[in-house]
Formats: sequence, C-alpha cells, structure tokens
Amino acid sequence: MKKIVALLLALTLVLGLAACAGESNTTTTDNSTTTDTTNTTDTTDTTDTTDTTDTTDTTDTAMSGAITVISREEGSGTRGAFVELMGVETDEGDMTTVDAEIANSTSLVQSTVAGNKNAIGYISLGSYDATAVKAVTVDGVEASVEDIKAGTYAVSRPFVICYKEENLTDLGADFVKFIMSAEGQQILNDEGYIAADDAAESYTAAGMSGSLSINGSTSVGPVMEVLAEAYKALNPDVTIDVQQTGSGTGITAAIDGSCEIGMSSRALKDEEVAEGLVPVTIALDGIAVIVNLENPVSDLSAETIRQIYTGEITDWSQVG
Repeated sequence: MKKIVALLLALTLVLGLAACAGESNTTTTDNSTTTDTTNTTDTTDTTDTTDTTDTTDTTDTAMSGAITVISREEGSGTRGAFVELMGVETDEGDMTTVDAEIANSTSLVQSTVAGNKNAIGYISLGSYDATAVKAVTVDGVEASVEDIKAGTYAVSRPFVICYKEENLTDLGADFVKFIMSAEGQQILNDEGYIAADDAAESYTAAGMSGSLSINGSTSVGPVMEVLAEAYKALNPDVTIDVQQTGSGTGITAAIDGSCEIGMSSRALKDEEVAEGLVPVTIALDGIAVIVNLENPVSDLSAETIRQIYTGEITDWSQVG
C-alpha cells in the first residue's frame, strides 16, 4: 500500500514539472513575438514619416519677392516698340511704372538683370546672351528667328536706317547699297536678325573713300559696327564712325544734319518722315523678355508682362 502511495506522488510531481515547462516555453514564444512586432512597427513608422514630410520640390520652384522692373529710357526705339506691342502705351501715353529702373543701353539692361534675381527686362534678340540671362517665352512662344518669321512671336520690330536725300553723299549711298546687298543681308542673318531681302543682289566694291557718320539705336549699333567693318574691308580708304546714342537721338541727328545716317529700332513716326527722312528697313528683330538665370519663371503671358510694366503686378508671387 505504501508503495502505491509513493508511486502516485512521484507521478503527480512529474506531471507538475511538465506543466511548468510548457508554460515557460509559451511565455518565451510570446515575448519573442512581441519584440519582433514592436521592432517592425518602429522601423516602418520612422521611415514613412520622414519621407512623406520632405517637400523640397515645392520650395525650390516657388518664386516671390518684389519685382525689379528694368526699362529703357524714353526715346529708345526698343522701349517705343516694346510699350506699343505689349499694350503698356495707351491713348494717355507710355504707362511704364514710375518705379522702373532706367537703363540707357541694351548691354546695361542685360547686365542689370543678370545681377538681380528679382529683375525683369527687355532687349534686342540679336544681343541676347543665354549664358547671362534667361529669355522667357511669351504666351508659350519662344523668341526665335523661326517664330518671328512665322509671325507667331508677338514682340518683334523693324531695324531701320534713315537719311535725308540732300545730305546723303555718294559714300553714304554706297554703304546703304552694301547693307541691302546679298552680303550685307547675310551678315544680318548671321548676327541673329531676319534679313529684309532674301533675294538681294551681290555687292561690287566701288573703291570708295572718305568719312561717314552714323548715329542712333543701341540695338542696331552692334550689328552696324559689323556691317561697317565688312564694308571697310572692301573699301579700305573709308572711315565709318558709329555712335550708339539711342533711336530718338539718331533720328534727330539725321534730321538736323549732324549725322549722315540715323539708326532706329522702331518704325519712324509720320512726323519724322514729314521732316524729309527716308526710312529703309534693313532687318527684323525680336525683343526678348529676360529674367535672371535663378528665376524659375519660364513663360509669361503678354497680359502679365503688361501688368508688370504698368505696376499692377509688383511681386513674383502674383505671377501664376
């Protein structure tokens, strides 16, 4: 009997130990599962939250700050053409904002915009330097020779020379002939302008000599210098003085006889022709609307440009 009791006690002890071992294994497994789940959750939360809140692109493309308006001076042919084409000029006159900074040459407009992130200006397309500033598209159309020829780029104007018949010397007449020849028109094409006559006849040097004075537009001036050098290479006894003083000044000088040939980057007005001037369109040129290279704006509507130049829009954040 005692042996039976002892045997039962031993069996009870073995079963109790087995139960304890089972509970211990279950607890270990649960703890392992809990640890794995917690680690996975923490890793996922940290990664997702960091990536989702990074909005660098939006910050980089936003543009704000007061717009610095750069304009040419009154009397400039580029300004005259620009304000007319962009609707800045109304029946009440040129409505360019009084806050505009005035630059008296094409090169000064370009360098000023290049040095000011918030600036906007306009220059002759032939003088545009893409390494210094950015030309925006206007109503989605690029300022290019092709688009100007096609009539799709709205901001273009003529390059004009003018003179009085009674003041034009044989040398002056021969130089005009050279400009309008196949060689002269090719130079204008090569310099980024649109030749006025694609079917011009070739020029034959006449062995001219003497001095010729030319005055006017700072937009026409640079290509006129190139034309003058090419002409002098064919007529080495000729001296040509090209003064870049602005269209208005050049036209006045041609009227009063202080220069033989005037240069204008706009069409002559009726009252100027009435003074006896003979206008000759030598090429077409686009007016590039330019901004700083750091400015993310790449396209502006003609209406937005008008509003900027009349002072209705004063901050880049208003440009949609």
